[in-house]
Amino acid sequence: MEASGLPPATELNETELNETLSHDTSGLVVMVTLNAVALLANSGVLAVVVKVPHLRKFSLVCHLCIVDLLCAALLMPLGIVCGSPFFAGVIFSVLECRLYIFLNAFLISASIFTVTVISIERYFYIVHPMRYEAKMTPWLSAAVMGLVWVVSTLLGLATVFGWPSYGSRSSIAATHCSLHWSHSGHRRVFAILFCTVCFCVPAAIIIAVYGHVYKVAHTAARERGPIPSWTMATAHPKKRTLVGGKAALTLAIIVGQFLLCWLPYFAFHLHLSLGFSHSTSEEAEGPVTWLAYSTFAVNPFFYGLLNRQIREELCKMLLCCRSVGRPVRPSVSGHERSGQEDFFHFLHRSGDRDGVRCSYHMATPRSTMDQTSFRIPGQIPEEMT
Repeated sequence: MEASGLPPATELNETELNETLSHDTSGLVVMVTLNAVALLANSGVLAVVVKVPHLRKFSLVCHLCIVDLLCAALLMPLGIVCGSPFFAGVIFSVLECRLYIFLNAFLISASIFTVTVISIERYFYIVHPMRYEAKMTPWLSAAVMGLVWVVSTLLGLATVFGWPSYGSRSSIAATHCSLHWSHSGHRRVFAILFCTVCFCVPAAIIIAVYGHVYKVAHTAARERGPIPSWTMATAHPKKRTLVGGKAALTLAIIVGQFLLCWLPYFAFHLHLSLGFSHSTSEEAEGPVTWLAYSTFAVNPFFYGLLNRQIREELCKMLLCCRSVGRPVRPSVSGHERSGQEDFFHFLHRSGDRDGVRCSYHMATPRSTMDQTSFRIPGQIPEEMT
């Protein structure tokens, strides 16, 4: 009998087993790494904003860190248990599974709504600066954050009353506990509502406001009118064009990150809820879910650490921890430098609403005159009341 040249079946089985084990292990490592990064990054930004007095006005960034920290502490560990084959033997009670689904809807909604509010805040900061200075008070920030929690709670409770339905089951495997394992009509209604309220509307708002901000940046980059004294470093036409490109790149990255992380997640669950199931849907759910969860680790970098004041204060805090008792060379604070930063610097570091506000209080009379007399091309002309 001639040899066929094919490896024995046992060797094939061992090879497939090793590949599956390697795939599962790498997936677990990625999930744990994202969870750890989300915990550390959000904790670091939150600690800096709370500790440093002149950074406490970043209330919405602080709120986003709190929401994402809750996601990292509660939602992501449960996602690891439900998504990793290493925990395939874990059994959830119906109450535990409903709690996981509630946290999904509740915390995801809160995080997306907060990102949307931050984008609206930046829009008014840039396009309507005088109105922003007059209207953006701590009370308004608190009211907006309260509204975010109320709407998120209502969406989360929609998963508790009448959905999901497990019939007479008293328990369910952790790997089967997800948003699409119920086949009731209520689930379809919720999926459409969830996708519309938590993704379609916020995505439309984010694209619209950042598109308008880009128009202001593009107009300001093209026009070569008089510029205030603190922007003389960017007076050269080539440099001005380059900075306008950085502003566009910053806005494109922010919008692109939001769409990249959340569009597959909501499209996947809406697709399954409408009855278009596929044999590979269970395999695709894990990567899609963790692509969405990765935003909890990315948000503190986009909305916190790209801010120069927060980044420098965090570096000083880390240096103090490493060299206790050793004098640290003082650096220029956000208050002292904010008057020297123009509109494009603001865009390049993903927004800093305290910079201009601090400059009104800390600037010299000459710089104050320059600020009030200069209008960025494309801004809405306003008057202080």
